[in-house]
Amino acid sequence: MIKPQRVAERMKELGFSQSSLAREVGVSQATIGKIVTGQSAGSSHLHKIARVLQTTAAYLTGEVNDSAEDAFIPPSPAEIAEQMGLIKIQEIDLSLGMGAGFLDGPVETVDRWMPEDWVRLFTNSPAVDLSIAKPIGDSMYPTINDRDLVLIDRSQLSIDRQEGLWALVYGGFGTIKRVRAMPDGTYKLMGDNPQVREEIATADELHVMGRIAGVFRRT
Repeated sequence: MIKPQRVAERMKELGFSQSSLAREVGVSQATIGKIVTGQSAGSSHLHKIARVLQTTAAYLTGEVNDSAEDAFIPPSPAEIAEQMGLIKIQEIDLSLGMGAGFLDGPVETVDRWMPEDWVRLFTNSPAVDLSIAKPIGDSMYPTINDRDLVLIDRSQLSIDRQEGLWALVYGGFGTIKRVRAMPDGTYKLMGDNPQVREEIATADELHVMGRIAGVFRRT
């Protein structure tokens, strides 16, 4: 017979709700609910439930008292990443335009695992301060093509280098521009495409998202 308290304890330790455990096992929430409340003494899914809960059927039925005895505990994503030399960087879906991306509304993010040695060729900033994005448009052509991948270093929020590439919010729009600080305290926003006109912005009109640390071309 399944010990409902043991199932509930393992769920709590691993952060599973009834619905999330049900999704992992491939059963209904009601099935898990009946097990946790003691309404079901057994289940044909017992071994899969035990595997998801990183223990054994013997522990969940009370045959052994050690939840780790003979259990296969899979490595966490962080442990796998460390072994493979990967770091987690968020990809942001801003429709980050090189002249055309509007930033109103929620920002969606997706975690990407990237080789740390490769990232360190471009920046030594912590992974938590880095983002990747796919900008749209051609105002930065040929330096950045439409939908190339850019690495944004969000730890660098002060425009401290002349004519560097920066991810900005200007006039409510997300954009990437080459920026030149002017003697009067304004900033000249430039596209590398000669057909795109330059713009002048004051400091209070700009929000710096970060410096473009790397550009990775699509093939």
